[in-house]
Order: sequence, then C-alpha cells, then structure tokens
Amino acid sequence: MKPWQYRGVALEPPWQSKGTHIRIVAPHVDEHVYVNRKRYHSINVQVVFDAHYKILDIVARWPGSVNDARILDESALKLMFEEQHVPAGCYLLGDSGYPCRQWLLTPYLRPQTVAQVNYNRVHRKARCTVERGIGQLKKRFHVLHTEVRLSPEKTCKLINVCAVLHNICKARNIPLPDDNVEDDAVDVGDADGAQLHLNAGIPAARNGHPFRDYIANLHFQ
Repeated sequence: MKPWQYRGVALEPPWQSKGTHIRIVAPHVDEHVYVNRKRYHSINVQVVFDAHYKILDIVARWPGSVNDARILDESALKLMFEEQHVPAGCYLLGDSGYPCRQWLLTPYLRPQTVAQVNYNRVHRKARCTVERGIGQLKKRFHVLHTEVRLSPEKTCKLINVCAVLHNICKARNIPLPDDNVEDDAVDVGDADGAQLHLNAGIPAARNGHPFRDYIANLHFQ
C-alpha cells in the first residue's frame, strides 16, 4: 500500500512539516537561547516537503530552544492555510508536537477505533517523506550534518541557500553524492482510484479534532 493510498483509493497528497536542528558553535550573544532540549546549540529549522521531496517552505531563523509548534504558529505558512491561500484540498501533516487543526493533521496519541489505528498507520507512512527529505538535504550538503562554525545569522542564510540548491538539484535530477540511484519519491500520479479533495464537505468547526475524526471515519474504516 502506497502512503497516499488506502484500500485502492488515492488521497490528495499532503505537505509534511517538521522541525530539524542544525548544530552550531556556541554564539557569543544570547548563547543560552540556542541550547535545545538535547543540550547542544542549534538553529531549529521548520521545513515543508511535498510528496516528491521538493521543499515548499522553510523557516530558518529560530534558536534551538524554540519548539516546533511556536515556529509554525508565528510563520507565514499558518496564515497561508488559515486564510486559504493554498490549493483546494491541501493540508499539512505534522507529528504530535503540533496542535491538531483542520489544515494540520496530527496522529492520535491513543487510537481507540479501527479507523483511528488505520489513520495513524497511513499518517506514519506518509510522514516518512519529510524524514527522507531532511535526510537527502543533509546528505547533499554535509555542512548541515556537522557543527556550523558561523554566526547564527550567517548559518540561517546558509540553510536557506542549501534549500534553494536542493530544489534546483531536484528539478535537474542531480543525484545525491555517492549515490547512483536516489531514493524514489512516492509517485502519487500512478495511484489507483479517484482523487479525493479532503476539504469537500468537512464540518465547519475550527477545532482540528472533529475534522481529524471526520477524515478517519470517512476514509479509514
């Protein structure tokens, strides 16, 4: 079963958001705010991938002590979704560190029904895209895997440049270093069945939990 399929029906491919920490040398100014929960200095980067590992949005400006939910809450990406400046049927997948919204689908912490268990399984498979995408970005630009010995401001510029170059490499089919064949992206265009726009007929509630229940019960029974 492909991550975007359930019982032969193709779901509208979502975007996947995740925070990733880029290690930096301890800065001279406000050193303590760059210490993350794993006790090293970093920039916490919010990155969004589509189903083909293309970076759709990146926010590289927050110190490591800031959590993922706050970064999203104060980003332009949130406004894009809440003001509906995104394609119809488009939504984000996020892990349990994010709040559940109509446009941001998170997993059930304690699934109680078959539909919720199935939803979590497909959600987990789909979320592998962002994990692989981050892995590809750091493999292509190994500086992001090591301790960046620049100021936080210059490190943020470096991260953004790497993201732009990553998308150029994707557009030109440039393989990853030392790889003859790059990991295949999920081919949503070959999925069997009708495309489902998940915003069609959804409840009007702003709270994301009823919407998540609606999706689980409709598509994952």
